[in-house]
Amino acid sequence: MSTTAEGYGILSGREAVLGTYAPPDILFVSGEGSWLVDDEGHRYLDLTSGIGVNALGYGNPTIHRAVRKALDSGLIHTSNLFRTEPAERLAAELVDATFPGKVFFCNSGAEANEGAFKIARKWAGRVGGPAKHEVVAFRGSFHGRLFGSLAATDRPSYQRPFAPLMPGVRFADLDDPRTWDDTISRESTAAVIVEPVQGEGGVRPVVPSVLRELRALCDERSVALILDEVQCGLGRTGRLFAFEHSGVRPDLLVLAKPLGGGLPMGAVVAQSAFANVMEPGDHATTFGGGPLVAAVARSVLAAIREDAFLARVRSLGERIAHCLEEAASESDAILEVRGLGLMWGIQLTDGAADVVARARENGLLVLTAGSDVVRLLPPLTISDEDLDHGLELLQEVLP
Repeated sequence: MSTTAEGYGILSGREAVLGTYAPPDILFVSGEGSWLVDDEGHRYLDLTSGIGVNALGYGNPTIHRAVRKALDSGLIHTSNLFRTEPAERLAAELVDATFPGKVFFCNSGAEANEGAFKIARKWAGRVGGPAKHEVVAFRGSFHGRLFGSLAATDRPSYQRPFAPLMPGVRFADLDDPRTWDDTISRESTAAVIVEPVQGEGGVRPVVPSVLRELRALCDERSVALILDEVQCGLGRTGRLFAFEHSGVRPDLLVLAKPLGGGLPMGAVVAQSAFANVMEPGDHATTFGGGPLVAAVARSVLAAIREDAFLARVRSLGERIAHCLEEAASESDAILEVRGLGLMWGIQLTDGAADVVARARENGLLVLTAGSDVVRLLPPLTISDEDLDHGLELLQEVLP
């Protein structure tokens, strides 16, 4: 700590950041493609893509062009008191890519889930009255860290310090649909929320038939189905949206991480019957869908939704699957590998944090997903050579 002439202490940059995370000592200063560079010039191959945010990698020319064009317009922010073209065009493009409805823009996945809860509750109140207000989530889920989204996140250790959270949330078991009768009620349940691929919960794809059964039950009991594709959406699984693998269409689709190309953006796509219950003043955001961020998001969506782009993601996913399955067959310490597209988890007998640390020492960045799963979320634009190199480095540190 240094001291000014006035005698006030000045914290170092790191000391001044609230300690809600525990990052390593590395200080990144630049990035290119699938690589990050620290302040000492060391290069790291990044198979985290900012927890799935940097889908188009670092220094992507498409994003750069979109940012420059948006800056040249002079419109970075107007608030939602006024219309702007980028937000309206992006909303129309998201509806075109999903289903008939309307879009609410915000700034993060947690905010998007909170917005989806409010839309579902208002719709459910009209369908079944005030008693129909509960939200059902699932074991292993992660939907965010705000009071509503945290209440629907299956992490008691995360919840405990901040109780009481949003009331009216119940948890069910995805692996046993027979138990759903006890939690999903025609009289009291407003919405069911589920990730088609649980990300933080260990990279666990939900079996398509389970999602179809859940869709049928929600229809039967007049319950809104919310699909949280914050991490698994927008090309990550090899389809533009993860719900396409099952053919299940949600009532409310929640998007975020890669949508803004690294800029903060979340969105809720609401089917018309749900969107139409909302009126001016029911919900709001100052920054959501701002012209600069929306312009960048349009370029990201356009790039990812190309058939050839998605086909390549699927091809790279098959490459990862082959490598990881081969590694698992040769190691008793690997219990299971799971994933789709460019979203994979490696479940170990021992903790995953040591593997992540060893990988970082070797110039490779990977993630955990819980205490025993190593998670891979490479940029969707990663080259064949970089992916092969990353898998080789990973094999060197796996037990």
